[in-house]
Amino acid sequence: MAGIELEQLTKVYGDGTRAVRELDLDVGDGEFVALVGPSGCGKSTMLRMIAGLEEITAGEVRIDGKPVNSETPKQRNIAMVFQNYALYPHMNVYDNMAFGLKMRRFGRAEIEARVQAAAEILGIQQQLRRKPRQLSGGQRQRVALGRAIVRHPKVFLFDEPLSNLDAKLRVQMRIEIKRLHQRLNATSIFVTHDQIEAMTLADRVVVLDRGRLQQVGTPEELYQRPANRFVASFIGSPSMNFFETDLTGGTFLLAGVRQDTGIRISGRVTIGMRPEALQVGPDMKGRVLWVETLGAHSLVGVQFDKITLTALLRSRPAADTIDLSIDPAQIHVFDNESGKNLRSVPPFGRIADRES
Repeated sequence: MAGIELEQLTKVYGDGTRAVRELDLDVGDGEFVALVGPSGCGKSTMLRMIAGLEEITAGEVRIDGKPVNSETPKQRNIAMVFQNYALYPHMNVYDNMAFGLKMRRFGRAEIEARVQAAAEILGIQQQLRRKPRQLSGGQRQRVALGRAIVRHPKVFLFDEPLSNLDAKLRVQMRIEIKRLHQRLNATSIFVTHDQIEAMTLADRVVVLDRGRLQQVGTPEELYQRPANRFVASFIGSPSMNFFETDLTGGTFLLAGVRQDTGIRISGRVTIGMRPEALQVGPDMKGRVLWVETLGAHSLVGVQFDKITLTALLRSRPAADTIDLSIDPAQIHVFDNESGKNLRSVPPFGRIADRES
């Protein structure tokens, strides 16, 4: 396998649209990295530039330490798995998986060994003689994975491969892709708009917005220490609470109770706290506006003065009012102009903050 290095990677289309902006990123050998962000953030464009399917405007892509800007996708020795399975309908599963190897003039014995090994890994030995139309969506996705595996590529690139599956099957395929990565120890980049997929699959997550890299880190780092308000709002479900307030010496007033943020600054800021930061306690009395039961927990909308916050509680409130306390360690403070988290967040990975 091989590591991937992106240096000042930039994509500008003919109409002036800047899809990717001076992006720096290192993906380690054998690492599983997810690219996540809203539609139009540049994640698929970035993946296609790594694959050689999209022309690079500026910057450099290196695979295994070697610059590959001028190489074709075939020369880069990568394998892609797409949202569309792209299986040949007239071929059976075996021939779909073997087709690329036949085009590269591999011997019959080598093709047989690779296809059978991949089929065993994916549990599709019994489907090898079936046509794609005879398979379920999950089985077709396994065939697409198998077609990538038999190539023994340096890098696996996944472009929203689970988008066409129903919710239950997506969960199952997430588990299978995770197990597959652990077994193959292959360098992998996985593009998704689904933060749950990114957080459950990846060793590290790359958050993008409008072509800019916002933060790189483990799922835990992004959730617990978001670098800015965008990351804080995008990562986490249910989403983080936000409200503007005035800090005085690092403290703010909420429902008549002064809360300490742990940083000694004053001025107008945005406070952020995740729903689980609010728990039953004696500090603040609020009015219950709505309740959503989530099985073992309840999502509760609580009004304090003119501010409404969402709390994730272990039980459903028994009355129209509730007493809550805030865990001060889970209070985030964001600068109103830059959006940066002011609670001393260290960088995770290389972050490109330059304006272009």
